[in-house]
Amino acid sequence: ADGTESPAVLALAQPEIDIAVLQPTVLPREWYPATLGNPGAMRVGDEAYVLGNPFGLPWSFSAGVISGFDRTFSVPNSNQVINGMIQFDAAANPGNSGGPLLNRSGHVIGIVTGILNPTNENFFVGIGFAVPIGTATGGMGSPPY
Repeated sequence: ADGTESPAVLALAQPEIDIAVLQPTVLPREWYPATLGNPGAMRVGDEAYVLGNPFGLPWSFSAGVISGFDRTFSVPNSNQVINGMIQFDAAANPGNSGGPLLNRSGHVIGIVTGILNPTNENFFVGIGFAVPIGTATGGMGSPPY
């Protein structure tokens, strides 16, 4: 949040779910790790929030709801299919991928991975997908990562 930049090393790669975890070599003096939530405690209709950098607009926040669980997402321009996704309707656009999906307490419940875009529009059509945080961190072991 203070603008510190650092080289990083690849700590974990999970290409089957389009997730990579990077470990910075230098941390800012003050840093505040995100609190991980439990997507299993969420229900369809619960509030959900997306943070990101859509279209290069930094620190953008959008609100919506959880629309479904255990969805299948087909990665555009690929034969890759990701199962077990969280579906949400908070606006997500190019630049949100890799950002957090949050519950109403601000806890990370997923990592935004993509949007359904059947007509190849360059904007959000109302259906986003996130990898559940437990799946994304599954290969990391116990916190702290």
